[in-house]
Amino acid sequence: MDRKDKLFVVNEVCEIKNCNKCLFFEAKKKQDLYMWISNSPHGPSAKFLVQNIHTLAELKMTGNCLKGSRPLLSFDPKFDKEPHFSLLKELFTQTFSTPRYHPKSQPFVDHVFTFTIADNRIWFRNYQIIEEDASLVEIGPRFVLQLIKIFQGSFGGPTLYENPGFKSPNMHRREIRLAAAARVREKQMVKDVLKMKRTEAKEDLVTDITADVFMTPAEEKPVHIETEAPEPKMPNKKKYKAFKRTEDGPQNWCRSEILPNVFNRI
Repeated sequence: MDRKDKLFVVNEVCEIKNCNKCLFFEAKKKQDLYMWISNSPHGPSAKFLVQNIHTLAELKMTGNCLKGSRPLLSFDPKFDKEPHFSLLKELFTQTFSTPRYHPKSQPFVDHVFTFTIADNRIWFRNYQIIEEDASLVEIGPRFVLQLIKIFQGSFGGPTLYENPGFKSPNMHRREIRLAAAARVREKQMVKDVLKMKRTEAKEDLVTDITADVFMTPAEEKPVHIETEAPEPKMPNKKKYKAFKRTEDGPQNWCRSEILPNVFNRI
């Protein structure tokens, strides 16, 4: 079966194999698994998202049963309360139960398939019946089915029921990424706020608040614009000099010229 083929090709395969019940597993992006359960070729059919898959090798269960033995089907009482669960119960009964007088079936029962509804999901478990005390031992595998849609036909047709609480895996992963990005942004904002507070504290320590207490603002003077050029000022030149300074300065001049004349007079 090619990936480009439509799911209606499965009906042709069922017709070739002469079977009227089908379980089809569809894998997408190598991480999402979908299960179709259909009554071929006229329907109805249901699509599930398979979650929390645990295989026999992973669980290492101690139970064991024969391959061709007939299983008992155990259903939760919640299957009879809502119509879409009643339809699924009939599909599971016709698909997982062993046909009567089947040539490969064994004439005894040694294991039980249980279908339980919890958290709006169907939980599947497989148990072995021990003959000694009729106790149950889990064999595996175990998985959880989340209903997506129920169709009137086989692998398509009008939608009979759609799960309003279903969220696609792509949307779930996108919300996880957005939540992680929001946490990173929040941490960065906290760091920026702390950094701003530290810089403000340093500025408060450097600047003195009391430095501007005694500073008074200057009076505002009117602006005067001169339209005419100012008159030139005449240089004030002195005609006579009182004394002539020497290199030694005025004190040395007094000693060299005035004091000798005084001593000569004495």
